[in-house]
Amino acid sequence: MGGIIWLASYPKSGNTWMRSFLQNVILGGQNTVHINELSQFAYGDGQKIWYEQAAGGSIDGLSAEQKMKLTPRAHMAMTRSRPQSVFVKTHNWMGLTYDTHLITMEATAGAIHIIRNPLDVSISLAHHFGFSIDESIEFMSDPEAQTAEDDYKMPQYYGSWSDHTKSWDRLNPQYMHRVRYEDMLTKPGKTFSEVLKFLQIKVPKSTLAKAIKQSSFKTLQSQEKKDGFLERSDKAESFFRSGKAGEWKSVLTDEQVKKIVDTHHDVMEKYGYLKGL
Repeated sequence: MGGIIWLASYPKSGNTWMRSFLQNVILGGQNTVHINELSQFAYGDGQKIWYEQAAGGSIDGLSAEQKMKLTPRAHMAMTRSRPQSVFVKTHNWMGLTYDTHLITMEATAGAIHIIRNPLDVSISLAHHFGFSIDESIEFMSDPEAQTAEDDYKMPQYYGSWSDHTKSWDRLNPQYMHRVRYEDMLTKPGKTFSEVLKFLQIKVPKSTLAKAIKQSSFKTLQSQEKKDGFLERSDKAESFFRSGKAGEWKSVLTDEQVKKIVDTHHDVMEKYGYLKGL
């Protein structure tokens, strides 16, 4: 039995990209991994199948609080599913809901936390959820921001963009590696090498380079156009839309930029997102 290595991020910040890279590099780059196979590699923390295992049967009829209380047991079920550590995707903040920790420390081996400029996140999030840009900005400012339970997934508790980002600082830095989306774009070799170093995974440079190419935005977008993507929101025409950094400069109004910066100033400054404004 291993522990969970969380692949954590606010939505639309590069989590799928990171999962694709890791699966491609671990498989040695022999065949390009398809985006619809990613859930076989990295579990989703909200998948109800784990909560049903924790409950020993169906969770239909349980209250929201009763379901959430199953979270620690669901996480432990994930750790027992493989002999080594298991990657688990999460968009949850590291906090409490119904007095239950959304991230179970007893099951945790480490975490990779991916962040992206909230100015760009606001645009991608709007497309993903079918929001207007202003609605997206309000959502990202809401300390109670969350998505509802559906037939397959538990609710996801995001909090505001700033609260989400700061919450992951609670994890011992020895066990947490933070990655900026923008660095994944502009210096992939260095950035992904550091990810592998954190995970203590050693591969030839040729395998690293191939995995970076196999998980590129162009590759993922092409796969979605051909076969669709199971994780695409029904509110969006596509999951892989632009993949750029700095799109906010041509999309957001001065007022929208000011609202985001005023709300998230301190965290944006900490991670270099106020440069060039």
